[in-house]
Amino acid sequence: MNAGVAALAAGLRTAALLAAGRADGVTAIEPGLAGARRSFLAALLSLPLFFLLRLLDWSEGALPPHPGHAIGLDLLGYIIGWAGFALLTRPLVAAIGRAPLWPRYLAVWNWCNFAQYVLLTLGAVPEFLGAPVIMQQTTALVTLGWAIWLEWYATRTALAIGGLPAALFTLLDLALGVALAGLADLLA
Repeated sequence: MNAGVAALAAGLRTAALLAAGRADGVTAIEPGLAGARRSFLAALLSLPLFFLLRLLDWSEGALPPHPGHAIGLDLLGYIIGWAGFALLTRPLVAAIGRAPLWPRYLAVWNWCNFAQYVLLTLGAVPEFLGAPVIMQQTTALVTLGWAIWLEWYATRTALAIGGLPAALFTLLDLALGVALAGLADLLA
């Protein structure tokens, strides 16, 4: 099996195990910087889900005046957010004395992002299908909560840190994503 296929299989296994609350998912990941580099495949796999979520949002009446421009801004924000968080975390992980764990953390974070996009997409299905509002809201809330928990749990497990530091990493990622999405909406 070539390295790319092996990395994909290991990454999907990691994401599935961690999403199920199994800490052994961290050991399934391809180790080292090579594994961290290959884990960015998760960004490519997540991109269609990112755009699907955006299109679902637009189908509910939030279509911008210049959709092509908005898609370009969204793509730019997606790339900056994904790469930016990876770059921001390296010195932060070193600052808490976990520098040797950063490649593993990055790989786990990348693959958990894919799982988060899957969860958020599943959470949007009831709205797309026109389900009752209570079902839409409940499903969206549960999947959003699960996605946030997954990042916190994966961070805590991959870096072997406590709950509060893991929550701060998770909040940093959320803040970066919200800021970039807000900026893209403002510029659209």
